Amino acid sequence: MSLADATAIVLFLAISVYAIFGGADFGAGFWDLFAGGAERGRRPRALIEHAIGPVWEANHVWLIFCLVVLWTAFAETFASIFLTLFVPLSIAALGIVLRGSGFAFRKVVPEVGQKRVFGAAFAVSSVIVPFSLGAVVGGIVSGRVPAGGTAGDPVSSWINGSSIVGGLLAVAVCAYLSAVFLAHDAHRLGEDDLVGYFRRRAIGAGVVAGLLALVGYLVLDSDAHHLHDHLGNRALPLVIASTVSGLVALVLLFRGSIRAARGCAVAAVATVVWGWGVAQWPYLLPTTLTIEQGAATRGTLVALVVVTVAAVVLIGPSLALLYVLDQRNALELEESAAPDHRRAPATSTGN
Repeated sequence: MSLADATAIVLFLAISVYAIFGGADFGAGFWDLFAGGAERGRRPRALIEHAIGPVWEANHVWLIFCLVVLWTAFAETFASIFLTLFVPLSIAALGIVLRGSGFAFRKVVPEVGQKRVFGAAFAVSSVIVPFSLGAVVGGIVSGRVPAGGTAGDPVSSWINGSSIVGGLLAVAVCAYLSAVFLAHDAHRLGEDDLVGYFRRRAIGAGVVAGLLALVGYLVLDSDAHHLHDHLGNRALPLVIASTVSGLVALVLLFRGSIRAARGCAVAAVATVVWGWGVAQWPYLLPTTLTIEQGAATRGTLVALVVVTVAAVVLIGPSLALLYVLDQRNALELEESAAPDHRRAPATSTGN
């Protein structure tokens, strides 16, 4: 295995981690959006805020890491993607800013009207961002991003069958992951009615995500032959693993085994990303730019690997400690953020 291949593997591993941690975070905003009116949605929203509060910023560190690796190790690909797909990427960037500010400010503004405005910014952006990122992936896998650091069509590159299904699938997967994690958090907090509330939504979102994945596979047959063909052969074990993990998660949710369902849900999402990577291999931009062709010089790749290892050693334990303390209920949160306005230990949708 070459150094370029190893760097690409690191990139896809980081994407899969972001899909899980960041995906669950975005999904929480999805359920916030559809929680209902002020009174009906009060307790679900309180649990959502209580759950993501300690870790929502840490969950999105992985996006920055992915962008840095792509920019440094595969600059030509980075340029082509951003020149071609600048519209959905700009929408995603704006959504991330609005989402973060909305989540932060709605807790501190005094007036109900202001809380609603910031809450709406948080919730709507939580749907727009994953859709935009899914549309970007659809544009890449369908070969609409040209090689050579040049721009493709700014409209058809993300308004097409693969991108639309990819965006919808991203939203559904985020909603599914978050509902599973929120059901687990509700169980740990003793909110039994909210366990059922989010368990039912996890089952529904899981079914929708599965159907969209099937539709996406059919769309790829006519829109992205390279990816479709390899999903059916060399990436088939990962496709099967994702399908089995997803089905087992649904069964466990029906049976009320929330903790075990969480692990299966994570496995289902991770293997989807890995399947994409294996099916697209060895291309960065199917079927025009390979990993070896688009990689930076060996010196740059070595420096990136060294910096990555240093980051894992220095930052990894801090992130791990954050999530461990979170899962052990050792982090404190503002009184107003706890469900039912009771003081409660913090939990996380991001792990």
